Formats: sequence, structure tokens, C-alpha cells
Amino acid sequence: MANLLGGLFGNYSEVSVQELTSQYGMYLMSNEKIQMGFKLVRDSFIITDERLIFIDHQGVTGKKTRVASIHLDSIIDVTMETGGTGFDDSELTIHYITSPYYKSNNVHVASYKFEFGKKFNLQPIYVNFLTLAHQNHKRLNG
Repeated sequence: MANLLGGLFGNYSEVSVQELTSQYGMYLMSNEKIQMGFKLVRDSFIITDERLIFIDHQGVTGKKTRVASIHLDSIIDVTMETGGTGFDDSELTIHYITSPYYKSNNVHVASYKFEFGKKFNLQPIYVNFLTLAHQNHKRLNG
């Protein structure tokens, strides 16, 4: 019941790798492996060893599906906000390069925000994405 209420309030809840693989394995590239994933009522957010995958089931029946990705090597920054008192949620915002060439003079950047329940321990995920962003900065600017 708590997961359903969290989903109704726009919060992701963690889902097993096995469940995600059986449900969304057809969207994986060859040799790509799911590391972890989350569900929000009908939609899912999956972290693989190559990219972040967003599964957006649309319409009344949810049969129409939009699949989008953010490649891990394009992530350049991450911010985290923990839940406070009251109805505040924890938030993780990923900032990433959308340009096809990461080292161009005209780089385009976008961001995507995820909301988790205030009791969800977001810190390990934040540190992993921050480490990845730091490595990407060094690679792109080195």
C-alpha cells in the first residue's frame, strides 16, 4: 500500500533486477546489464551499466510506450535534495549533455529530476552518479 501511495504522489520505489529484466529485457542492448531500477505506478526508471532508461506507459491502457535513454558518459552533474519535515520528498536531478559531440563548442545540456519518498536513502545513488559525473568531466576536459 505504501508503494502505491508513493507512486500516486510521484515517488519512485525500488524494483528487483529480475522483475525489470523479465519485463523490459527486450529494450537492452547486447551484453547490457541492469544494475537497479525503480517504478512509479506504470512508469519505470532503469539504471544499466551503459545508460539510464525511462519507460513511460501512456494512455488509458498503458499499451502505448515511450522509451528514452541517457547515456552514462553524457552525465556531467548531479544534485540531491533530501526530504525535510512535512510532505517534502527526496529529489535527484541528473544534468547531461544532449549534443551528439560532447567536446563541441556549442554543447547542449538538459536535466531530468526524479522524486523519491523522503525515507528513501538516496545518498548511495547520488555518490555513484557524482563519481561518474566527475570521471566524465576529467575525460571531457583532460
